[in-house]
Amino acid sequence: MSDDEIKEEKELDLSSHDVVTKYKSAAEIINKALQLVISECKPKVKIVDICEKGDSFIREQTGNMYKNVKKKIERGVAFPTCISVNNTICHFSPLASDESVLEAGDIVKIDMGCHIDGFIAVVAHTHVLQEGPVTGRAADAIAAANTAAEVALRLVRPGKKNKDVTEAIQKVAAAYDCKIVEGVLTHQLKQFVIDGNKVVLSVSSPETKVDDAEFEENEVYAVDIVTSTGDGKPKLLDERQTTIYKRAVDKNYHLKMKASRFIFSEINQNFPIMPFTARALEEKRARLGLVECVNHDLLQPYPVLHEKPGDFVAHIKFTVLLMPNGSDRITSHPLQDVQSTKTVTEDPEIKAWLSLGTKSKKKGGGKKKKAKKGDKGEESQETAEAEAMDVETNGATA
Repeated sequence: MSDDEIKEEKELDLSSHDVVTKYKSAAEIINKALQLVISECKPKVKIVDICEKGDSFIREQTGNMYKNVKKKIERGVAFPTCISVNNTICHFSPLASDESVLEAGDIVKIDMGCHIDGFIAVVAHTHVLQEGPVTGRAADAIAAANTAAEVALRLVRPGKKNKDVTEAIQKVAAAYDCKIVEGVLTHQLKQFVIDGNKVVLSVSSPETKVDDAEFEENEVYAVDIVTSTGDGKPKLLDERQTTIYKRAVDKNYHLKMKASRFIFSEINQNFPIMPFTARALEEKRARLGLVECVNHDLLQPYPVLHEKPGDFVAHIKFTVLLMPNGSDRITSHPLQDVQSTKTVTEDPEIKAWLSLGTKSKKKGGGKKKKAKKGDKGEESQETAEAEAMDVETNGATA
């Protein structure tokens, strides 16, 4: 490796100001896109139309950036807009021919992602289509996801381990009489990599194991929390609902069908790395061609998963940068008024997690003013505890 290559490799993490700027620019766009999608979620509106508006907004906003640079910079949708309703857990992003509409009272999970030069910002949010506060078991599920996300934000930090987060979010969900949904993974993000090797399991079990890992400074994570009032065991009901795929770059196979070869060529040209929706392909050919591509592992499908009818499911996902001065959550949206009947901040362990700050103490840096006794330390502790209470009572996000 030449000195220039080593320098370029080093600069692709958060130690580079340019990389941080690209993550934050992507986050700014995805936060605005989420706000737009929430505003479009109304009764009797077609879900596919809202998904299209979300994706179009991301393409338009990212397309306006880095237009005049010499080297072409890839940018656009990093994860297609999904709107999963009620007991549907995730990945519902229907084809243009789908007539599904939203209804009053629906619990809507919005999931989407954006990238600039491969630096990815993702977000997921839960919103109920109703006026006034959310109450009952729906409120419990949303509050459980939100509080678990706040705890995860404080535990995904240098020096902590992935299993610490798994155990904590399960404890938080149980305090709301909810379950963390199995199979959901918090992934490390890297340039052009939406599912890095360092992961956090949502639920540990003998069947699902991941390598122990420790979080490190200058890493980026997509913290992904899904809670349910049901048993938390997702089910695939209909493979035909799957519309989101990602190219498995390490796989090759000589496809037999002409339709498959045509679709695969289009995917390689337009979506070589990031997940995409089949909606972006010619629909009839896609239906035929995608099956053979999936059967030979050329594409990784993101199946639409469900809980049992009548169960409430909530989803919160955010992107966090592990900066030298602490954790920087760059994607989020405030919750609507959620009034859970459960009180969790009386649990000493959960209270302690929520009282952790997200900023690190600076090392060195010259002389510091001596704080008066009972001054700054107590103030920051009180602020942290106030934030912890706010998490529970008002659904606030950090």
